[in-house]
Amino acid sequence: MPTLLRLRAAALTATAVLLSTVLAGCGDDGTEDQDLTRQELSWKACPAPDEAQGEGAAPSPLPDGDEWQCATMKAPLDWNDPKGDTIDLELIRARASGDKSERIGSLIFNFGGPGVSGVKTLPGFGDGFETLRTRYDLVSFDPRGVGRSDPVLCENDQQLDAYFQQDASPDDTAERTELLDSTKEFNDACEKNSEQILPHVRTTDAARDLDLMRQVLGDRELHYFGFSYGTELGGVYAHLFPQRVGRVVFDAVVDPTRDPEQSSLGQAKGFQLALDNYAEDCVSKSGGCPVGDSAQDVKDRIATLLKDLDRKPIPGVFPRELTQSAALGGIIQTLYSQELWQYLTDGLQQAYDGDGSLLMALSDTNNGRSENGEYDNSAAAYTAISCADAKPRYDAAYVERKLPEFRAASPLFGDALAWGMIGCTDWAVAGAADHPDVSAPGAAPILVVGNTGDPATPYEGARKMVDALGKGVGVELTYRGQGHGAYDSKNKCVQGAVNGYLLDGKVPPAGTVCT
Repeated sequence: MPTLLRLRAAALTATAVLLSTVLAGCGDDGTEDQDLTRQELSWKACPAPDEAQGEGAAPSPLPDGDEWQCATMKAPLDWNDPKGDTIDLELIRARASGDKSERIGSLIFNFGGPGVSGVKTLPGFGDGFETLRTRYDLVSFDPRGVGRSDPVLCENDQQLDAYFQQDASPDDTAERTELLDSTKEFNDACEKNSEQILPHVRTTDAARDLDLMRQVLGDRELHYFGFSYGTELGGVYAHLFPQRVGRVVFDAVVDPTRDPEQSSLGQAKGFQLALDNYAEDCVSKSGGCPVGDSAQDVKDRIATLLKDLDRKPIPGVFPRELTQSAALGGIIQTLYSQELWQYLTDGLQQAYDGDGSLLMALSDTNNGRSENGEYDNSAAAYTAISCADAKPRYDAAYVERKLPEFRAASPLFGDALAWGMIGCTDWAVAGAADHPDVSAPGAAPILVVGNTGDPATPYEGARKMVDALGKGVGVELTYRGQGHGAYDSKNKCVQGAVNGYLLDGKVPPAGTVCT
């Protein structure tokens, strides 16, 4: 199931979740539309998120009572034809709260995915970025193909219910055929319903949107905070526009050197490590662990549960049943943040007693399903962006040859993550490259924060990003912690280093370690 691979921002899961000058200077293709660089944004009160964004209430006022503001920015549909058709990109901002004379500019956030709505996500951080807001307008956006920004649409809610219930780790020919057929049906629906936007949702397109956004917001340089997939987007921006890199931070860092297979294998190892850490933590508690007598017993019982569910699902969120795939999705959801580990314990206890409702609710969150049964477009956007970016296409025979390696990396998650590689098979748009190019010689320092316990973007990716950015650009900081990302952990060392760079331009020493 392709959505098992989505690289979510830590805060998401903890809640459940002048252009011509630049292009010429970078030796780019020189295409632009001067009118778009001079557009004026009309900022208004933000509406409630729509279905593609995940629904919910309009954002609450900021801690000081100020209101969030939203606007629409026009960008070329095709950056190779910038005077042609345009698309609308949705933006959100909170104006800087401090002295205007101390304002640095806008700080633009991307929260990962690919496929996460920044317009919905940024307000969910509450006061988490209030320190940064003293000198920046906080800005985020729905990238092209996401949320309100010309969303990629594929299957309807009823079809998605069936899609996410199917067996993501087939054991026989019939189950394999069902998985391949349903994946093709999903991909065909994407082409049928979103044919115009599919060729134009690559990360390079979003990076050019970022530079247009920088200009429209009135900033000479891009100040940026990227989480998870947002680090890949930031790296691609730095490659395309190195002289426009301002103060930039990457957190929960994607390894830019890996192809999709290597990334999936790395995630298998990462989620297995997170499960190991959860099990050790559970049995270390003074009151004992209610889901196992030892760390190995915890993992063995989970494996047994999944095998039992493969044979016979149990009641989940009525009228749906908790299948093996749904349970696995719920477990994965909890491993993105240590704050969610207690939900995993509770969900497992209930499931052992025949009640799969909590694990299914967690799986629904992972899949972008609301309580009323409506899905956001994150699964569709994830697939569209990933398949437009990545050149490799894997078939069933290839996956089967790789299964032993994935199972060795993770007995629990290996099969599903291996089979997830078929998500781009027969996709309507060719992939751009084996992996992104993030080399950015001459760019300003970029602070790269890696978390040793990160399941979705394993820690080793931070060092690979630093090396790929090039000498004198990437500055690595290590957080010895758990969960996907570091800044949202509220670790004072991490936040002090990040805030010190973004607010005061103070680059921490390379190799700094926070515990």
